[in-house]
Amino acid sequence: MRRKGLTSVELAKMAGVSTATISRAFTTESRIKPETRRRILELAETHGFRPNAMARSLNNRESRLVALVVNTVANPAEGEELNSLIHRLQDRERMPLVLCCGAYEDRMQLMRFASAYQVEHVILFSDMVSIDDALDIFRTSTLIVASEEPLAGRSLNAVVADASRPAAEIVDHLVGQGRRRFAYLSGRTSSYVDKRRMRWFAEALERNGLEIEFVAHGDYTYESGYKEAALFLRRIQPDVVICSNDLMAIGVQDAARLLGLSVPDDLAVVGHDDVALAGWDCHAITSIASPGNAREQAFLDFIEGDPGAPARQTILPTSVRWRRSTGPLPGLARP
Repeated sequence: MRRKGLTSVELAKMAGVSTATISRAFTTESRIKPETRRRILELAETHGFRPNAMARSLNNRESRLVALVVNTVANPAEGEELNSLIHRLQDRERMPLVLCCGAYEDRMQLMRFASAYQVEHVILFSDMVSIDDALDIFRTSTLIVASEEPLAGRSLNAVVADASRPAAEIVDHLVGQGRRRFAYLSGRTSSYVDKRRMRWFAEALERNGLEIEFVAHGDYTYESGYKEAALFLRRIQPDVVICSNDLMAIGVQDAARLLGLSVPDDLAVVGHDDVALAGWDCHAITSIASPGNAREQAFLDFIEGDPGAPARQTILPTSVRWRRSTGPLPGLARP
């Protein structure tokens, strides 16, 4: 049988304070005498009292819930960033609610279910859910766009990564090595992030009088990178394969070696996201690093900022992590 817990009214009587004081004792930023807070918390611990967060949210209209709408947590790029962001939210006594949309056909129903919990903020990472759908379902929440879907005149907070300069650095470096034939392995054709990444490289190549000669499509997994590369590397002979994420880049590298190609001598391989795996010595994939902590801080600034402030777009720079998959590092002569 479930044990009935102590109520806030009963705890207030035991402590000789009001129920409002009990509420303030469990809210970090509330003003309350330290000795009063300590006495209440000790009594609560002794008698097993736990505040009802949902009831408190109805009273102060602050649930402190943050919905994180993602495709999946299985992809290291998303998983690593989410892990760090979740910890930073929890450190601020905000409760993350992770919605993995990739495996759901009825993604709208999943979000409707979540919206019933009085979510305060929504960070839209998933490119499988449109801004319009998110706005329609989370009508009373503040939306932060991280999917890089064009805002199309909407007044919304957004966090965007700009990798145009790192893409140009990579292209210039590889062209300087004498490489001329570039292939691109993308993920979903519907991905706004992927389209921008491919465009940055296409523009950098155009400035060098070159173009992306071949485009293949994977699904961001190692298996798709390996499979696609095993097929197209038998038909064409690119000098460079640029991948829209690191897992596919590792798959391309392994497929190339299976076919007797040397990486980086015969083929340079470039990834994106700079996940931990890319930096392992057995892979050593040159990658474009995401803004990392700067992106998380931008989300927190929006969440904890003035709710009445005008919407704005935060653009964050990225950088290149040079590794063996593209040959000698810039500025170093070939040994």
